[in-house]
Amino acid sequence: MTRSDDGVPEKVAWVLVRDGRVLVTRSHGRDRFYLPGGHREPGESDSETLVREIDEELRAAIDPASMVLFGTFEIGQDHPEHGPFRMICYTADHRGELTPSREIAEKAWFRHADRDRVSAVDEMVFDALHAAGWLT
Repeated sequence: MTRSDDGVPEKVAWVLVRDGRVLVTRSHGRDRFYLPGGHREPGESDSETLVREIDEELRAAIDPASMVLFGTFEIGQDHPEHGPFRMICYTADHRGELTPSREIAEKAWFRHADRDRVSAVDEMVFDALHAAGWLT
């Protein structure tokens, strides 16, 4: 797992909202859903990470030129669920169908009311999307 300069594990995530719902995925063997994305490989930029991870997970091509930072969300050391952890979230355009790969058990489109089905850091993103009026 890649860590930032301050030692906090980080994930680069994709925020795709359609019709008041946000795209989430669930990996095999997991109960919780997560925003698609993943950890940087050594030397990768955020855009390189997001392009690679979305291709690996959903077989779609992110347009790096369209990436816009939505926000950075962090849970602290004292959080009972995998603290500390930081997630850097971007919106971005894509090409191709959103087809789950072998590592993804399922994709779904969640509303704000579904936030109890995602991880703690994803709940923070759901709340920010709802406050911005993007998520119903």
